This record gives sequence, C-alpha cells and structure tokens, in this order.
Amino acid sequence: MPGFDRRELLKGAALLGLAGCTPAQARTRNWAGYEDAVIIDALGGIGNPNVRNADSLLQQFDRRAREDLRLSGVTAMNVTLPWVAGPGDPYAMSMEGIEAYDAVIARHPDRLLKVSSVADIAAAKASGRVGVIYGFQNAEQLEGRTERVGHFFERGLRVIQLTYNIANTLGHGSLVPENGGLTAFGRDAVEAMNAQGILVDLSHSGEQTCLDAIAVSSSPLAITHTGCRALANLPRNKTDAELRGVAEGGGVVGIYYMPFLNQVGQPWAEAVVRHVEHALNVCGEDHVGIGTDNPVSAIDDLAAYQAVLREELAQRRRLGISAPGETDDIVPFIPDLRGPDKFRELAYRLASRGHSDRVIGKILGGNFLRVMGEVWPD
Repeated sequence: MPGFDRRELLKGAALLGLAGCTPAQARTRNWAGYEDAVIIDALGGIGNPNVRNADSLLQQFDRRAREDLRLSGVTAMNVTLPWVAGPGDPYAMSMEGIEAYDAVIARHPDRLLKVSSVADIAAAKASGRVGVIYGFQNAEQLEGRTERVGHFFERGLRVIQLTYNIANTLGHGSLVPENGGLTAFGRDAVEAMNAQGILVDLSHSGEQTCLDAIAVSSSPLAITHTGCRALANLPRNKTDAELRGVAEGGGVVGIYYMPFLNQVGQPWAEAVVRHVEHALNVCGEDHVGIGTDNPVSAIDDLAAYQAVLREELAQRRRLGISAPGETDDIVPFIPDLRGPDKFRELAYRLASRGHSDRVIGKILGGNFLRVMGEVWPD
C-alpha cells in the first residue's frame, strides 16, 4: 500500500513529541468523567518499547513504563503472553511467559495486580494499580488437547484468541484465502473455554472461523482488537456480519489504534473515532470498547524505530503473518493517540462529538468489564 505524506508525520511529530519530548508533556485535554471511569485496554502492553535488546520483561518494565502506566489512569489491560508465531515450542514458551509476568507482578505489587476475576479489576481501581489480564493471541499452545484449557486457566489465563492470521489446528486466520471455518478441534476448544470461564477472542480470525465460533459459543465472545471492514477493506478488520454476531451474543468489539483503520495511508485519531462510531451503529452502545494493540509508553526516537520496524516487518513476512496494510512507512500506532494520554484524548474527542458520559464510560472499559464478569468465574 502507498505510504503517508512524510511532511504530515513531521507535523505530527512537532505537535506530539515524536521527535523528542514525550506525549505526557502535551497533556491539555480531558473528559470530566475520566478519573472515575474504569479504563480497560482489551489488548495492551506494560513494557517500555524504547528499551532495546532487553533480556527480560523485568528490564522492559522500567521506571518510565511504571510512571507512564500511573499517568495513563488505565485500570486493567489484556497482555499477550508468548507464543504468538514463529520458531520455538508454543507450550514451553507460553509457560515461560506466564512465569515472566508472574515475576514482574511479584516485583512490583504496588503497581500491578494479576487479574483472575472482575473483583481484581475493582481492587486495581481502588488501589491505583493496573490489573494485568493474561491472554494468548494464538491457541496452538493447546496442541490439540482441550484439557490444556483448564491447565492454562489455573495458571491465570483469562483470554484466548483462536487464531493468528494464518491457519492453525482450530481454524483459519484472517490471511487464509480459503476462508475455512472452525475445525472439529476448534469447536471443542471453544466449548472447553466456555465451560472453564475463559473469554474467547476472535481477533485475527478469518470471517468464517469467526462466524462459526459465534454459532458454537454458549458464552459472550470478544474481538479484543480490530477495525471495521466497511470503512477499510483489509483482512484484519471485521465485517459488519462478524461485528453484529458478537454483539447479538452479548459480546464486545474492541477498536484498535493500528494502521488498518485506513485503506491507504497513515491513520490519525479521527480514524479511530470513525471506526468507534461505525461499531456503535452496528453493535450498539453496550458492545464496543477499545483494544489499542500498543503499549502505553510511546516511541521516542522515530528514526531509530523505523529501522527496527523494517526488520520486524521483514520477519513477519518471512513467517507469512504480515497482513495487508503493514508497511515500513506507516507506523503501527496512531501518532496523535499515543503515550499516557491516549485514552484521555479519545474520550475528549468522543465527548466533543456529542457522545454522552454514559456511552463514553462504556467504551473506555464498562462494556469489557461487563462481559468479563459474565464469562469469568467469581
């Protein structure tokens, strides 16, 4: 896809700190209800992306990351544990990821709280901590064994995404042209997640796999991070049929802060608002949330990051998981919705467009809080 106008990016850099200062220095706008709201990022990250070549998550969760989380006001976020794709043993890497997050939370109990139930999200809000929700962005870790669902639940998993772009043993990802549906094991896995109390995530799935899961599931489902294909016809976005199906089952759709919000060129904050409003029209106010698919801390040195981005994209292409819309001249975040204020600014923009405090509160976290309470055990 064609890239964006670099002069536009430089203008945004000057305004928002892409070229030096951090976005937190530009804090000027807020929505009046923000401090009291429950803010849930349905897919986020707690590490500092400016820390390169870190040996561990402990190193990435540095002072900057801790302070940015505090400033953000985020109540809880779903974080992706390894494995997602590529080399390595999916099960072994996932277990290592669980241990790594457990260690970080144990090291910083004043900042983080591991979430097992919605009561933990309430406790995080009351204590000024961030609730960490353990999730997978692929289900190959199950390795064809539904009993693994209970095993991962006992270790703290509360969200499992069925597929990641390509096909796996459960079904087809969004990049598979055949658009096949759930496999027999995929159906068994969805039923096992329902029975255990794990939220099934349909992000990155192919359309038929998504629709099959909606038909099979007895519990509300989530699409934690996506856009609306009616506005940008890219495979990582969801059709109105998928969005509506999740909503009709009581679930929630999270809109992301990703480049797929535009058919061509770099999306900015207005694109996020546009996709949120389309999802509201299709799904209703009780079924839309936010899953940024980004950490809280912002990239400081864009020039250095673009070199890293080129290598990341090359690796994704080698693995066959790079989606249309991923190019090295479009950054995988929203330039004017980044850093600790990225939820405040969105709330302000929604309020400016006439959305009520009630609806904004639902979008920022109330809807995901509801569906998690319905799916997870007490």
